Amino acid sequence: MGNSVYKVIEIVGTSESSWEDATAAAVATAAKTLRDLRVAEVVKQDVTINDDGTVDQYRTRLSVSFKYQDD
Repeated sequence: MGNSVYKVIEIVGTSESSWEDATAAAVATAAKTLRDLRVAEVVKQDVTINDDGTVDQYRTRLSVSFKYQDD
């Protein structure tokens, strides 16, 4: 087995219902264009707030790694 190299990027997912849904949306979207996703680590979670004080959106920032391909 040879050595491997991974790239790490940050992505942000949003959801109107939960941080879990925001995370799932971010990973699902990244998986459409990035191959060989390996690990996603939650870096930060926050919410945006409406004028009336209610939560507008849940936001999850993820650090995602994927393996470089030797083509």
